[in-house]
Amino acid sequence: LFAAWKSLMQNSSAVDAVVAGCGECEAEQCEHEVGAGGSPDEAGETTLDAMIMDGKTMDVGAVGCLRRVKTAIAVAKAVMTYTDHTLLVGDLATNFAIEMGFKETNLSTPYSIGMWKNWRNDKCQPNFRKNVSPKSDCGPYTPNHPFTDKNDQHFAQVHTRSRDISGKDNHDTIGMIAIDKNGDISAGTSTNGLTNKIPGRVGDSPIMGAGAYAENGVGASVATGNGDIMMRFLPTFNAVSQMRRGMDPDVALRIAIEPIVHFYPDFKGAMLAVNDKGKYGAICHGYPNWTFCVANPNIGDVIMINTTCLGFM
Repeated sequence: LFAAWKSLMQNSSAVDAVVAGCGECEAEQCEHEVGAGGSPDEAGETTLDAMIMDGKTMDVGAVGCLRRVKTAIAVAKAVMTYTDHTLLVGDLATNFAIEMGFKETNLSTPYSIGMWKNWRNDKCQPNFRKNVSPKSDCGPYTPNHPFTDKNDQHFAQVHTRSRDISGKDNHDTIGMIAIDKNGDISAGTSTNGLTNKIPGRVGDSPIMGAGAYAENGVGASVATGNGDIMMRFLPTFNAVSQMRRGMDPDVALRIAIEPIVHFYPDFKGAMLAVNDKGKYGAICHGYPNWTFCVANPNIGDVIMINTTCLGFM
């Protein structure tokens, strides 16, 4: 956040401030959950998701499962700036990045490779597979027949396990909102996704309305947590829609998170929202607490705020 705040103090646009802030976290490999060197997939590879949204124009650029390029948020901005598309994914997103002058490099580090080897040595447990065999070892996997009681029992067991491994240490996304001197608003995200995810997985972070959403004159919202669940409800779009109806950020967030909790009472996630006047709110569910950062002219610097979460067992 320091880089984003510094950028705004130098009169940058909201979009450039978000790119600067997320880019700093990518470079610093924040908690090994953003940028290179963390969250290896089943094959041991680190891939990146990122998105930037301009609330003034409603333009969006995003990348999913980006391979071998460290600066995912900058590539997302390039998608927004140099194409008519919203989202590019996988190897072809990498090809686009190289065309735009980004450097191709290995995203793995000794730390991420060590994580992956430990997971392999533990028979690839836990993982995000369900309804497959083998259930307690590494693949290759084959689908189970879906119509037997025995398999139905297995389905429930695996589904519970898959929720449990999307916990506080396996969710972190950098989500950032900025309002510049002109009142223009932007929101963005960057992450290396879930540890041990199935190769090819794209989470909620690069999906407009799921990972982030922004609209001038209304506000913006960002989200983190179990993205495979949260993206089904477009929570950040919902939060901004509620603010458009006049709701304060805190109320908007509670309305946005309610349907997720209704269908998935054990889910873990958190959201931020800021309205166009700079009033902010936060909500989280399934963790004991959650910390976010704020900077504005009244505060004068970056501060950390801790909030108690809903639904923590």
